[in-house]
Amino acid sequence: MTANSNPEVGLSIVAAGIRTNYHDLNSSAPGVPLLLIHGSGPGVSAFANWRLVMPKFAETRRVIAPDMVGFGFTDRPVDHQYTLDHWVSHAIGLLDALKLPQVDLVGNSFGGALSLALAIRHPKRVRRLVLMGAAGVHFELTPALDAVWGYQPSFESMRRMMDLFAYDRSLVNDELAQLRYQASIRPGFQESFSAMFPVPRQRSIDALASPEADIAQLAHQTLVIHGREDQVIPLATSLKLAQLIPNAQLHVFGKCGHWTQIEHSARFARLVTNFLQEAA
Repeated sequence: MTANSNPEVGLSIVAAGIRTNYHDLNSSAPGVPLLLIHGSGPGVSAFANWRLVMPKFAETRRVIAPDMVGFGFTDRPVDHQYTLDHWVSHAIGLLDALKLPQVDLVGNSFGGALSLALAIRHPKRVRRLVLMGAAGVHFELTPALDAVWGYQPSFESMRRMMDLFAYDRSLVNDELAQLRYQASIRPGFQESFSAMFPVPRQRSIDALASPEADIAQLAHQTLVIHGREDQVIPLATSLKLAQLIPNAQLHVFGKCGHWTQIEHSARFARLVTNFLQEAA
């Protein structure tokens, strides 16, 4: 597959000094754009994470989905330090490069931690916030997250890992596992991924967490979403976020693992769209 035929490769822009791959749907739509920040699985990209819901969101608004530095087809600078500060700076750099004063923000898992930190540090750049299966608060490392962050490339490892993500096993087959395995071994992908979350991995969870006092001061209307059967990020994290954030509402999907946007894509898209349209 060539880059030109790969749907994971979108547009390119320099954000915070980093050549960044991003998708930009319905770019002429009026109103506040929607920024989607993906999770941290091996070989992940914005397109792989959001492919089922991006077209639905783009029916009514501009949708922007970048590969965060270290992931997908965004550049991987030599000796780059993969920290929460640098990821937030990269996201703000993208908004600046696209000349976007404000966005609605949806963050998935690792991307939820980034989105939470961005809203706390740059509150005027975010109108409404959606946190889906989000990290961003302290929790004990789960065996599933340990397996995800400790992934060593092989088809068998990817197949086992994908079973950890989905409640509905019919969504996980050998073809999909092979595609994600091939994505994980593209040049530079595993090298940057393995540098992000080294052992002891509890330290990485805590490094992605925002201070609870800061979370409690967050003024944004916030929708917190979680899959009840999530093995990767425990439901308790979203319960804590919903308790801490003053203007939060919580939606829990039953019979759902860590892939809310895939396992319940139509419901997820409607829920988020309705929540964001309230602000209009």
